[in-house]
Amino acid sequence: MLHIVTWWDKHQVALYLAAIFFGGVFGVLAPAAAPVLTAATNPVLAVLLFATFLAVPLIEVGRSFKHVRFLGTVLVVNFLFVPLVVFGLSRFVVDDQGLLIGVLLVLLTPCVDYVIVFTGLAGGAKARLLAATPLLMLLQILLLPPYLLLFGDGEAVQHIEVAPFVEAFVVIIVIPLVAAAIVQAVARRHRAGHTIEQVMAAAMVPLMMLTLAVVIGSQIAAVGGQAVALLRVVPLYVAFLVVMLFVGLGASRVARLDVPETRAVIFSGATRNSLVVLPLALALPAELAIAPLAVVTQTLVELVGMVLYVRLVPRLAPLPTCQMPATRPSESELE
Repeated sequence: MLHIVTWWDKHQVALYLAAIFFGGVFGVLAPAAAPVLTAATNPVLAVLLFATFLAVPLIEVGRSFKHVRFLGTVLVVNFLFVPLVVFGLSRFVVDDQGLLIGVLLVLLTPCVDYVIVFTGLAGGAKARLLAATPLLMLLQILLLPPYLLLFGDGEAVQHIEVAPFVEAFVVIIVIPLVAAAIVQAVARRHRAGHTIEQVMAAAMVPLMMLTLAVVIGSQIAAVGGQAVALLRVVPLYVAFLVVMLFVGLGASRVARLDVPETRAVIFSGATRNSLVVLPLALALPAELAIAPLAVVTQTLVELVGMVLYVRLVPRLAPLPTCQMPATRPSESELE
C-alpha cells in the first residue's frame, strides 16, 4: 500500500489532469448524470476538506490569528487588488449583462475550500490560510453587493441571497473541521483515531481526483452548449490567473512574508469561490441564464490553472536551499 501512495504522490499532477479529462469526457457522453454529479459535489468536497483538516494540527489554526501581517496581506489582496483587476477585465464583457454578472460573481469572491488543499500541495501555509477562511467568507458576503452595484447592473443585486453562502460554509468548512478536531482528539488516546488520520492522509490524491472529476463532469455538458458565447470569458479567466500570480507574489514580498505564507497568499488571491456562488448565479432571472455557465467556465479554467500552480508557485517562491518541504506545517508555522 505504501508503494501505491508514494507512486500517486509522485505523479499527482498528471493524475489530476487525467481526472479533469475523464470528468469532461464522462460529462459529455452521459449528460443525464449531471444532476447526480452536481448533488455529489458538496459531499465529495466536504470529505476532501476533512482529509485536509486532519493533516493540519488544529491547535495551529488558533495560533495563526496572531500572524497579523499574513492575514492583512490576504485581505488586501482579495478585497483591494482583486476588485481592481476584476473591474478592468470585466470591461471586456460589459455589453453582455449575463456574462458580466457571471464574471463579477465568481471573480470577486475568494475561495474558502479547495484552496487549502492546493496550498498544502504546493507547500504553503495552509493552517494560516484555514484560519483566515471565516474572515474571507464574511467579507465577501458583505462586499459582494456593493461591488456588483459599482461594477455591474444594480438590478441583479436584488436577486442575490446570502443563504447559499451560509449553507456552503457549514457543509464544506464547519462540519469537516469539527469532525477533524474530534478525530485528532481521539487519536491522542486511541489507535482508531490515528488509523483514520493515516487512511485519510493516504487517500488525499484519489479524493482530489474524485472531486475534480465530479465537478467537471457535472457541468461540462451545459458549458458545451454555450461554448461559442463563453469563449469570450476564457481569456479573462486565464489573464486573472496570470495577473494574480504576480500580485500575490509582489504583495507578499512587500509584506515580507516567509515562503509558506507567500505561497498561501498567491493561491488565495488566484482561487475563486465558484462552487459557492454557482447557486447565486442559478437564482438569477432567465435573461441572465448564461451567468451560471460563466461561473462554471471559470471553474474549468481554474482547476487546470491550479494543477499548473502547484508546480509553478514553488519555483517562483522557492524554499531556502537548507530547508526541505514537509507534509506537516513547518516550525515557522508552529511559532
